[in-house]
Amino acid sequence: MSTMPALFVSHGSPMLALSDEPAGRFFDALGPSLPRPDAILLASAHFETEVPTLGAVQQPETIHDFHGFPEPLYQVRYPATGAPGLARLAAERIAAAGLPVKIDDKRGLDHGAWVPLRRMYPAADIPVATLSIQSHRDPAHHYAVGQALRGLRDEGVMVLASGSLTHNLRALDWRGGPDAPVSAWARAFIDWVAAAVDEGRTEDLLNYRRLAPEAVKNHPADEHFLPFFVALGAGDLPGRRLHASVTMGALAMDAYSF
Repeated sequence: MSTMPALFVSHGSPMLALSDEPAGRFFDALGPSLPRPDAILLASAHFETEVPTLGAVQQPETIHDFHGFPEPLYQVRYPATGAPGLARLAAERIAAAGLPVKIDDKRGLDHGAWVPLRRMYPAADIPVATLSIQSHRDPAHHYAVGQALRGLRDEGVMVLASGSLTHNLRALDWRGGPDAPVSAWARAFIDWVAAAVDEGRTEDLLNYRRLAPEAVKNHPADEHFLPFFVALGAGDLPGRRLHASVTMGALAMDAYSF
């Protein structure tokens, strides 16, 4: 059996589920290019809890956790089956690492989960379990969670972390839209992360808020970058950047494999 990848992807706007843009086309090609997993463990920036929590639902609902978008987006469903067995196994691995952990037997798939999954695996035929982030905890905590899960990759499980490489929504060029020029402050951060991943600088990445240029401007709060560290912990450096694009001048859609 192939070792499954640990991936970080930027899920962008919920409209990525329907729109024709570089990141969407990347997702369309990504799923078929990877070894097919038996199940996916997906860490989403939109699943926030006090302690690491695994979604163990047999038939997870499609959660439309957003407002003000076109009506067709609210009609989208992603009918993948859940993976409660995987959720409980992942919880055991996290507990064995000395971390508190919980099981949630009700939560479905938020848009951080179903938007990339719908583009990667449109048949919705791979079971999915979800993993929460802790927005009050630091990157090192999420890295430790990822490390606890890395053995799952040898058991047919893809670890897929969904967030955003940059996420300052107030500073986006909404008027310029998808083709707006990339801001210098976003470009500096994007390039720093790419170099740190390529050079295997784990400690620098864990301390990105102190070391990366314009870190706080790119992430006023870092909940959308925290899934990156789950994937980093579950994988290996140096990593490989799979995709790079920017929309609205500062929303980076980069994806990495570790």
